[in-house]
This record gives sequence, C-alpha cells and structure tokens, in this order.
Amino acid sequence: MWHRGCKGMAQAAVILLFLTMLTARQAVAEELAVDLELVMAVDISLSMDEDEQRLQRDGYAAAFRHPEIIEAIRSGPHGRIAATYVEWAGENFQRTVVPWTMIDGASTALPFADRLAAAPIEQTYRTSISGALLYAGGLFDGNGYQGRTVIDVSGDGANNQGISVEIARDQAVRRGITINGLPLLLKPGSFDGYFEMVSLDDYYEDCVIGGAGAFIVPVRSLPEFVPAIRRKLVMEIAGRAPTVTMVATRVRERSDCLIGEKMWNQWMERFYRE
Repeated sequence: MWHRGCKGMAQAAVILLFLTMLTARQAVAEELAVDLELVMAVDISLSMDEDEQRLQRDGYAAAFRHPEIIEAIRSGPHGRIAATYVEWAGENFQRTVVPWTMIDGASTALPFADRLAAAPIEQTYRTSISGALLYAGGLFDGNGYQGRTVIDVSGDGANNQGISVEIARDQAVRRGITINGLPLLLKPGSFDGYFEMVSLDDYYEDCVIGGAGAFIVPVRSLPEFVPAIRRKLVMEIAGRAPTVTMVATRVRERSDCLIGEKMWNQWMERFYRE
C-alpha cells in the first residue's frame, strides 16, 4: 500500500508538471511578436511647470502622428510595436495614461496619439526615478507581447525618494530591459529646484540608463523638445544606438547617484531650521 501510494503521488506530480509546462508554452505562444515593447515613462513632478508639461505631452503625441515614426514602425521585421505611456513623480505615484497598444501603422498610431493628447495633465510632489523604473519594469509581465523591451524615461531632476536609482536600474537590466533617457535641461543653473549647478545629462548617463545600446538625448531648450522626442523614438523603434554619443565626450568624475537624496535632505534641514 505504501509503495502504491508513493507511485500514485509521483504520477500526479508528473502530470502536474506536464500541465504547468503546457500552460507556460501556451502563454508564450499567445503573445504577439512585436519589434519593440516600449514604456514611455514621463516625469510630472512639480519642477515641471504647466507649459513644459503640455509641451512634453504634445511632443509625444505629435511623434506618433509623424510619418517618420510610422514608417520606422512599419519598416521593422514584424512591422509593429507595442507601446504604453506612463506618468510618474514621487515614490508612490505612477499612473498609466495610455495602456499597452499595438501600433502597426497610421490607423493605430493616430488613435494612440489622440488618446494621449486628450488625457488630463496632472502634477504632484517629489521625484522617484527608481519608483518609475520599478513600475515600468512590471508592465512587461503578462502584457501579451513579445519583443525587445525598452523603458524610455524622461525627467528634469534626480531621484530624491524611494530606493537608489542604481538598484532599480540594475534590476531592470538584469531582466534584459534597456533604459534610455531624455534628461530635460530646460532650466540652466537649477537641479530639482534646489538651484545647484549639477549636470543632469551626466547623472542620467551614469545613474539612470543601462542595458544593451542604452543612450540619452539631452534637451537643452524648448525648440529642441519635440524633435528630440521624435529622434529618440525612431532610434528605439529601429533598435539602434546613436552613431555618436549625444553627450560630449570629456574627462570627468562619475556622478554621485545619491545627489538628489542628499540635496533633498539638505533642503529639509534648512526648512526646519528656518
């Protein structure tokens, strides 16, 4: 009786393992092959004024209406990508503005752009790039698509809340996700509103981006904003890094990846003293 019971349990375990493997294979088979799974993660912290917020949102919407983007999508091996648009601020604020959408031409790109442009604009406190990366990374799980995974993160300040941005970046990179950056240097002489001379493009290059072919496209003036978004998306869709770095090569010290947290603590100490 004992041997018969053990044999039955072993058979049940084999059947369960087979069913689990079959279910996993079916789940993979049901995923739609795309050239790119793209999360656009966009900063909406209070350091971005309303005009900059609107320009940023309109810039992404305009990109998906542009023939260059549509042609880049159609030119891929599968001729389609999957995209979602996320806004983030502090550690506990991330929201999906437009959910995962398959885009394979003008008929799908234009409604995506219209939905993005029509969504209400919101602002809130703090800056947690790490929170944005953790949230964005989770969106690839079970999304129904299979392709290169890229997080396109834009912002105008350093991480000042949540876990270290390096930890979140490295976690995503270990999963095979590439993180590209669009640092917004629209307010010279300020950094996260604390009026410190810090190079945000260096910070993004050293602390935020990572993975295969990762790159940044700094934006230094408002007229550069919309073309920079479009140029960056074209490179991401095509799966290629810039032929030349978007940041001038120079001898410099590596950025302090905890500078945002340190500056926030200093600001809070001054606030309570006063």
